[in-house]
Amino acid sequence: MLDGKKVLFSGMQATGNITLGNYMGALKNWIALNNDEAYQCLYCVVDLHSLTIRQDPAELRKRARTLLSLYIAAGLDPVKNCIYYQSHVSGHAELSWILNCFTYMGELNRMTQFKDKAAKHADNINAGLFTYPVLMAADILLFQTDVVPVGIDQKQHLEITRDIAERFNSIYGDVFTIPEPYIGKIGAKIMSLQEPDKKMSKSDENVNATIYLMDDADTVIRKFKRAITDSDNEIRYTDDKPGIKNLIDIYSAVTDKTPAEVEKEFDGKGYGDFKLAVGEAVNTVLRPIHARMEELTKDKAYVDGIIKDNAEKANYYATKTLRKVQKKIGLPERIR
Repeated sequence: MLDGKKVLFSGMQATGNITLGNYMGALKNWIALNNDEAYQCLYCVVDLHSLTIRQDPAELRKRARTLLSLYIAAGLDPVKNCIYYQSHVSGHAELSWILNCFTYMGELNRMTQFKDKAAKHADNINAGLFTYPVLMAADILLFQTDVVPVGIDQKQHLEITRDIAERFNSIYGDVFTIPEPYIGKIGAKIMSLQEPDKKMSKSDENVNATIYLMDDADTVIRKFKRAITDSDNEIRYTDDKPGIKNLIDIYSAVTDKTPAEVEKEFDGKGYGDFKLAVGEAVNTVLRPIHARMEELTKDKAYVDGIIKDNAEKANYYATKTLRKVQKKIGLPERIR
C-alpha cells in the first residue's frame, strides 16, 4: 500500500497511435477510478518496453509525450494519479535485472507473446524481447502493486509476475506484494472495422481498419462509412453478423446504451444511416479530448511540470522497494 491506499498500476506502450479500442478497453476504465479513494493509481508511459523494436528516436520522444498528454486529455487527473515516463524511473531497469536472476528460461520460453512477436520480427529477435515479461514484472512489483488491470492477452504476464514474486518471497521473506488482477467495468472489445474477427490494432497496416483517438471528425466518419458489414442491411446484434455487431458494440460503448436498445433505435433503418450515427457518436466523445490536447500542446510548461513532479513521486515510491530488495539480496548499502 502507498499512503494508506491499495496500489493500482497500469500503462501503455509509447509506440503507434492510441486507438478507440485502447480508450474503450483500458483508458476509460482508468478514468472511472479518478474519484475512487481506495486506490493510489500509477499510470506509466511504457517507453523502455518499446525498445524491443527499433525506434526512430525523435518519433519515440514525440509519441511518448503525446501519449502522456492523451492520458490527461482523456480525463486522468495528473494530481490524483501518478502519470509518468517509465524511463524516468531507473528502478524499473534496476529491479528488472535483479528479477532476471530469479526467473527461469523455461518460464520465458512458454510466453506466447514472445513467440508471436518473434514471428513478426524475425530479423530482430533480441534478448529484450525474450526478457520483456521480467521488465513487466519489475514495473508491477516496484510499487508493491496490489491490483493490475489485465486483459486476456496480458493474463500470462501477471501470472509470471506472481510466480517471480512468490519465489523471491520464499527465499527472502515478505518483500513483494503479490498482485491480483483488477476487474473493473468491462469495456467493449473493439474489433477492426475491416476485419471484424480481429481486434482493432494500432499496428494495422490498413488505415481504414482503426479509429485513432486523434483522428479528425471527417476521417472518423469516412472510416465508419467504409466499415465492413454484410449484404442483408438488417441491424441485429448476433455473432453471424460480426461487422454490425462490432458497430453496435462501439455505439453502445460511447452512448451507454445496451445492444438491445441500439437495435430498437435503428429498427427499419439501413446500414448507411447506422454507420453515420456511429461515427457521429464517436466524434462526440473525441471532440473534448481533441480540444484538451490542443490546450496541452500549447502549454508546454504545464506538461513539463507534470512530467517532472510525477517522475519525482514515482522515484520516491520506487526507491522504497528497491532499497529493501537490494538489502535482502546482499548488495552493499550506499553511503549517504
